[in-house]
Amino acid sequence: MTLFAQQTQSNDRIYTVSSLNAQVRLILENEMGVVWLIGELSNLSMPVSGHWYFTLKDSRAQVKCAMFRGNNRRVTFKPSNGTQVLVKARLSLYEPRGDYQLIIESMQPEGDGRLQQQFEQLKMSLAAEGLFAQSLKKPLPEQPKRVGIVTSKTGAALHDILNILQRRDPGLPVVIYPTMVQGEGAAISIAQAIGRANARQECDVLIVGRGGGSLEDLWAFNEEIVARTIAASEIPIVSAVGHEVDVTIADFVADVRAPTPSAAAELISRDMTHQTQAIRQKTQQLHHAMRHYLAARQSQTVRLQHRLDRQHPQVRLNQQQQQLDEFSSRLENAMLRLLAGHQQHIERNNYKLSLYSPAQTIKVQQSQVEQTQRRLLDAMDRRLLNASHKLAMAAEKLETVSPLATLGRGYSITRDAKGKVIRSHEQVKAGDTITTKLADGDIQSVVSQ
Repeated sequence: MTLFAQQTQSNDRIYTVSSLNAQVRLILENEMGVVWLIGELSNLSMPVSGHWYFTLKDSRAQVKCAMFRGNNRRVTFKPSNGTQVLVKARLSLYEPRGDYQLIIESMQPEGDGRLQQQFEQLKMSLAAEGLFAQSLKKPLPEQPKRVGIVTSKTGAALHDILNILQRRDPGLPVVIYPTMVQGEGAAISIAQAIGRANARQECDVLIVGRGGGSLEDLWAFNEEIVARTIAASEIPIVSAVGHEVDVTIADFVADVRAPTPSAAAELISRDMTHQTQAIRQKTQQLHHAMRHYLAARQSQTVRLQHRLDRQHPQVRLNQQQQQLDEFSSRLENAMLRLLAGHQQHIERNNYKLSLYSPAQTIKVQQSQVEQTQRRLLDAMDRRLLNASHKLAMAAEKLETVSPLATLGRGYSITRDAKGKVIRSHEQVKAGDTITTKLADGDIQSVVSQ
C-alpha cells in the first residue's frame, strides 16, 4: 500500500482549500463569539463601498479588521491612524486568502470605552451574584423618623435635598454624613460614610448621591466597594446620583433609585400626597423589576440576533464586497505598475539618446576642463599652504632659542663693568658697578657687600 493511500485512509475527510477555510471561519465565529480589544488604528482604508478596513495593533502584535458600513455609521468620532480605540468584535476568517480577521461591531475612544466596558463587566458580575435581585430590596419606611444624607457637604445636591425636605416636612430630623463624591479615594470615603451610618443606627433611611456630571465624574458610584457596601447596609438606601439619564451601579444595588437628589428628597418626605408617593414608590420598584426583566430579554435577543446575523445573506454580501474591494485595489496597483514600467522605458530611451548628443559630449568635455582647472588651483593652494606652515614652524623654533624670549619669561643677564657675564658671586666685590639686562631695559647697580 502506498504512503498516499495510507494517509487517505487515516483521514475521515479530505478538504478542499475553500471548504477548509469555510469550516475554520464557522469554528471561529461560533466558538469565540464576541470579544473586546484595545489597540491602535493603522493602515486605515475607507473605500467608496462605505466599509472600513484597518489593522489593530499594540507593541507586539497586530490583526486585520473589517467594519462594514452598517456598523461604522454608529461610530460617533472620526477615526484616524494612531488613534487608541476600544472595539467590540467577532472573530472570523477571510476565506479567499485564508486570513484571520476581526469583524468590528462597535468602536469607541479608549478612555470612554474602557470606563463603559468596566461598568458593563461589573454590572454583569454583580447581577450574576444576585446583588440586584428584587427580593433583596428593603422597603422604605412609610414615615421616616430621621433621614441620613451621604454626599458632599459643599455640593449643590445637599442644598437641593435640604430645601425640599424643609419645604415638605420641616419637622423631619436630618443627619449629614459628609464624604468625597469625586476623584481618587472617593469610593472608599462613600463606603466609610455608609458604614458610619449603619454603625450609629440613628437613621431609618439613607440618601446616597451627588449632582450630575460625566461618566468619569460619577465613577465613584460605579466602584465595587460602594456597591457591596450598599448591598450590605441594614438601613434602606435611596440612590440619587446625577440626573435622570445618569445610571450607576449604585442605582442597581440600592433599594430604590431616585432620578435626581431632589427626587430622592421628595420620595422619602411626607406630605399630603402620601398615598400618591406610595404608589410612585411601587411604580419605581415595578420599573426597576421591568428594567431587569427587559435587560434579560434584551440579552437573549442580542444572542439570537447574533446567531441570525451569522446566517444572514448580508454577511455573505459583505464578504463579497470585501473581496471586490480587494480586486479593485489589486487592479489599480497593477495599472500603476504598468504605467510606471512604461515611464521607466521612456526615460531609459531618452537617456540613451542624450548620450549620443554632440551637445552632451561638449558639455562633458567642458566639465572635464573645469575639473582640471579646479584641481590645478587646489594643488597650488596646497603648495602655498605647506610653505606657509613650514615658515611658521621655523619661526616658532627660532623664537624658542632666542635670548630675548628667555628674558621675556622673567630671566635676566648681569654683566660687570667690562661687559663680561657674571656667573658667580666671586666675580664681584663691594663697590663694583654691575649692569642687569631685562626684557624691557637695563638696570645699573652697585655691589654693597
